[in-house]
Amino acid sequence: MLWPYNCQDAWYSGSRSKITTYLIMKIWNFGIIGAGLIADFHAKAIQNIKNARLIGICDSNPDKSNKLAEKYNCRTFKDYLELLRSDEIDIVTIATPSGAHMEPTIEAALRGKHVLCEKPLEISLERIDKMIEAHNRAGTKLGGIFNYRYHDSFKYLKSAVDKGRFGILTYASVQVPWWRSDAYYKDNWHGTLNLDGGGALMNQSIHMIDILQLLMGPVVSLQAYTATLGHSIEVEDTGAAVLKFKNNALGAIYGSTASFPGQFRRIEITGTKGTVVQVENSFTVWQFADQTDADNEIINRFSQIEGGGGVSDPGAIPFEPHAKNIAAFIESLDTGKTFEINGPEARKAVEIVLAVYLSAREQRAFTF
Repeated sequence: MLWPYNCQDAWYSGSRSKITTYLIMKIWNFGIIGAGLIADFHAKAIQNIKNARLIGICDSNPDKSNKLAEKYNCRTFKDYLELLRSDEIDIVTIATPSGAHMEPTIEAALRGKHVLCEKPLEISLERIDKMIEAHNRAGTKLGGIFNYRYHDSFKYLKSAVDKGRFGILTYASVQVPWWRSDAYYKDNWHGTLNLDGGGALMNQSIHMIDILQLLMGPVVSLQAYTATLGHSIEVEDTGAAVLKFKNNALGAIYGSTASFPGQFRRIEITGTKGTVVQVENSFTVWQFADQTDADNEIINRFSQIEGGGGVSDPGAIPFEPHAKNIAAFIESLDTGKTFEINGPEARKAVEIVLAVYLSAREQRAFTF
């Protein structure tokens, strides 16, 4: 948003006088709660957004917050309560373990701060609903981070679906066959029920589950299985489900952290007039009954498979999609428009994951 600075100022150019309005861009000040791996992405993203400024970071481990604050030349706070008391901060990003998102999010609402929270929004629908209610009551905004939505190639796939280019949608599937070593699960929260809330589906595959529901619409029923096959953890390292969508199409989900050495994530979507297979952020298939020159350009631009961030190293992802996600949240604040990944939208993927868990646990189909 552009904010008026001096509406009466004037400048002279050549032989003519011209009155101009000088405008400055509002700078949004950020605090980050949590100083783990993903907080580094938040910090780097914020510092690469022209109308954002990182004020400070906090973490329950002061060594971690001090190290990250030194890297990004910002302040440290002893805890999230001290950070939220800062009048300087407008927006906080939540980068704590998944099951510890609710408390700082609600406290932020009470302090009049907007919140952008990492995926999953929380690990239970009850906790998510309390977060949404707190921000609705406070008049502040709550948004989620699903950075996969902001990869350049995804907008073309979403546009093809929105334009009906697939004809009658018949099937869509997502696969996340990743690998995590035992060392990954040696901290105090990964692979635990109370802080991770789940395993390969809730933590890793939830990105693609979000993409699946965004493209295909609501799921009406599913049947699922989960297993812990490659690690000694409380939650699943492998999960699979078959789905039926409201539009009558069928689908499937597969996610794992026990697939050595890790393979590329993949989505396939098909219908009576087209098929697309996206591997990472590239298209290995992009074929429609009404193929155009623009389609050929898309194929040429996104034909080479690159990246593989997250296959075996959770730190091997680019920060730019996070920056775009955060910038979109700022834009919603500047314009007053609804943020595309608001609380209810970020809730949807969690609801699907929890339904998978219930179906697997009770060995029955789940109907929404």
